[in-house]
Amino acid sequence: MTTATQTQNPEELAPVKSESLAEVLIATERPPRPSPWSASVTFGWRAVLKIKHVPDQLFDVTAFPIMLVLMYTYLFGGALSGSPTEYLQRFLPGILVMSVVMITMYTGVAVNTDISKGVFDRFRTLPIWRPAPMVGYLLGDAMRYVVASLVMLVVGLIMGFRPDGGVVGVLLGVALLLVFAFGFSWAWTMLGLLMRTEKSVMGVAMMVIFPFTFLSDIFVETSTMPGWLQAFADNNPITHLSAAVRELMHGGWPGADIAWSLGWAGLFVAVFGPITMRLYARK
Repeated sequence: MTTATQTQNPEELAPVKSESLAEVLIATERPPRPSPWSASVTFGWRAVLKIKHVPDQLFDVTAFPIMLVLMYTYLFGGALSGSPTEYLQRFLPGILVMSVVMITMYTGVAVNTDISKGVFDRFRTLPIWRPAPMVGYLLGDAMRYVVASLVMLVVGLIMGFRPDGGVVGVLLGVALLLVFAFGFSWAWTMLGLLMRTEKSVMGVAMMVIFPFTFLSDIFVETSTMPGWLQAFADNNPITHLSAAVRELMHGGWPGADIAWSLGWAGLFVAVFGPITMRLYARK
């Protein structure tokens, strides 16, 4: 048996001219370049979709905050304020701040994960505003902060928390917390670009977050601390933030603490934002 291989004569193939190819490529108008806001929102929606497909990521903004509220309220409430309900009025805004601040580190973890998977190589080739992927991470994580705030407030209301500032005061307190968390997250985006693994990012972040959150007025008044520790706690950005959120929720207007909290948030963006983008450009 013999087999014959038939090949087409190259002359029979239709020639492709460079002029006709160019006409095909430019036959339709090129889509406009996305605006910085549009690109950032798109990357933020990408972060939300990741949570949709991996719902386990919501564990730290649901079960963990509930555990903190229940444990600390009923463990320390009677000893520190005479009753858990009385302690809850002061403690819940502070533990809300602590929970949201702690989950900001997952922004850096997400950045580091995408780098290790090579996704950033694709982002760098896109004709988009350069900071859009980073801003998108922060916008997507803002939803996690809102979920954590809602969970803690609902649990607190069930347990007996009664904010004197009403709905307006609570919304103002949560809004201030979200602004601070957005600024603070830039520190973790920088860390996500510097560290080699996710565990390294989480380890360094916890070493920073734990002293700042526990050495503050979240659990007790700073006046009960030793002098050297009180000096640190009074100038701790978390102390200013928790005091501002607490007063807003209870109907006050702590102008100094609000200014300090917004100032710290702006400082974080001004310092860590440019460093993050420089590292991102060199990565």
